[in-house]
Amino acid sequence: MPQLNAVPLSWYLILSAILFSLGVAGFLFRRNIITVFMSIELMLNAVNLSFVAFSHQLRQVDGQIFTFFVMVVAAAEAAVGLAIILTVFKNRQTLSIDEVSSLKN
Repeated sequence: MPQLNAVPLSWYLILSAILFSLGVAGFLFRRNIITVFMSIELMLNAVNLSFVAFSHQLRQVDGQIFTFFVMVVAAAEAAVGLAIILTVFKNRQTLSIDEVSSLKN
């Protein structure tokens, strides 16, 4: 029977750092609103992974509680963000950040 602690904490943290870096890169370098939105979600999930890894390592539930709150905020952000994206696309017929630089009109 394999042990539950077979994967060391550092591997989780490295994976979390890689996911967060990919999210930052997508946020900074992509011009599509949907891609930027998904990059933000990727960064939130990377943080959640590190919270759960530390929670498991330290045998405390604090990290899991923080993860729950981050998931709630991410769900609310997804609902509001997708509504804004749909409205922008409906009014401007584009999802490029460069062409949607102003909220006027």
